[in-house]
Amino acid sequence: MEGLIRKRIQEIYAGLRPSEQKVADYFWKYGGKAGDLLIEQVAKKAKVSQPTVIRFVKALGYRGFKEFKYGLIQEEIKGQEFKEGQDDIELYGFQLSRQDSLEVIPGKVITTSIQLLEETLRSIQIKEFRRAVEAVVKARSIVIYSVEDSSGVAHDLLTKLTYLGLSCRSYGDSYLQSVSASNLGKEDLAVGISYSGYSRDTVEMMQLAKKSGAMTLVITNFEKSLITEYADILLCTSDRQFLYGNTIFSRVTQMALVDMLYAGVLNYDYERLHKNLNKNSRTDLPVYYFTELLAEALGVKDEVKKQ
Repeated sequence: MEGLIRKRIQEIYAGLRPSEQKVADYFWKYGGKAGDLLIEQVAKKAKVSQPTVIRFVKALGYRGFKEFKYGLIQEEIKGQEFKEGQDDIELYGFQLSRQDSLEVIPGKVITTSIQLLEETLRSIQIKEFRRAVEAVVKARSIVIYSVEDSSGVAHDLLTKLTYLGLSCRSYGDSYLQSVSASNLGKEDLAVGISYSGYSRDTVEMMQLAKKSGAMTLVITNFEKSLITEYADILLCTSDRQFLYGNTIFSRVTQMALVDMLYAGVLNYDYERLHKNLNKNSRTDLPVYYFTELLAEALGVKDEVKKQ
């Protein structure tokens, strides 16, 4: 175990009960994947009771074992630490070396982005894509849920669907997210965007939305991640399963999926949605206003005024 959770265990270790210290010792030595952890096995291996394991994770600041497990998984995905003396930083499909010159960076980034987009294209199941498009078009209302790195992607989807005249909302506040998910109905669509598939708040919102009877659409990279358990419709950005320390390229594939969804929705109900798009794209500012702005930027404003 590496990262912030290990550091936190070190900080509280002296204040733990002897039985709880046994749990801490177990996790310090644990070398497996966080996703494989089960509370029953932890208790058995540490030779303590399950309530003792719960007390231990609560001492770390978690509400329960499941939340603690989420935290460990997030560290596996995000937290590949840079070690002293290490020459290379491993990113997804991309290796950055100290010896790299600035001249090679643009090529590396573009090449990796192209590879990821090609992977995404291979991963798209047309049947699922069609279901996603139909669900968006037919939904009474659409609510998009996301946190952290995926929020920018969620905002882009919100903007595009709103321009098409669809009833679409998104909430940054976790409490409002919870309230909205609990009040969805069978005619509504909940969209969860999580690159890792283990973002706790987004997973919980999908669970709540599904419990409320809403249709759920999940956009993620990992086909077997936790959030997919609550997906009626699943769009994945990769056909391979990786754990890597930095999702610097995650937005490239997520944004591509958003664009696919937007284009698919417009194509599905073109006559109606194209009219909405034209109406919502209009501006009350006269054309000459933009002409003057352009002329000023080009340094020919005086010449334009004379015409």
